[in-house]
Amino acid sequence: MLAGGYLQYALLGAKHMLTGYDHLLFLFGVIFFLTRFADVAKFVTAFTLGHCITLIFATFLGITWNYWLVDAVIALTVIYKGFDNNGGFQRHLDMKSPNMLGAVFAFGLIHGFGLSTRLQQLPLGEDKAGMLGRILSFNVGVELGQIAALTAMLVLLAAWRRRPSFAKFSVAANTALMFIGGLLLVMQLHGYWHDSDPDGFRFPTEEHKHIHEDMEISKPDPTRDNIN
Repeated sequence: MLAGGYLQYALLGAKHMLTGYDHLLFLFGVIFFLTRFADVAKFVTAFTLGHCITLIFATFLGITWNYWLVDAVIALTVIYKGFDNNGGFQRHLDMKSPNMLGAVFAFGLIHGFGLSTRLQQLPLGEDKAGMLGRILSFNVGVELGQIAALTAMLVLLAAWRRRPSFAKFSVAANTALMFIGGLLLVMQLHGYWHDSDPDGFRFPTEEHKHIHEDMEISKPDPTRDNIN
């Protein structure tokens, strides 16, 4: 990417979104129960506006944070959406769900900040105009990737809703969403801990070396004849 043009940054943005399982899981949770196109468009627009704002402005202004922690917060948004889809606020907290449109917009800001922290690891250059062009190209790619992923998810959900298993397994699906979000949270916190305390995760190289030496000793020699 040292000499990457706008097209390369757009392709990178699309690839990042299509492989960004945390972003896609949250988006899947958002549209899980939405059946009307107007509702899908409303919530996806709120999410898109949110992540565009922080992606563009945070990157251009050089505002960043530890990307492990940003991704950990993104994992929390996945857990939140699965919890809300399962009626967790009503069942366990005896309260109405917070305004979902506002929450999706706020979570979009967080997701955009996560994208920004990754983008700022690339050589965006010192020229402000060129930097802005690369940021906008990356953002366009993100939106195109999101449209592609969203289309696939809508087709999948539309087909699933016609089957009796949708009502039967919707709770299980959103519980799985919460579980995966929890795994992502643990992974990101582990990564942060690893970076902040590398000595705490130092691999016992000498012990590992002796284990492999013992394995080599016990391994049969392929050059020797196999005598029964």
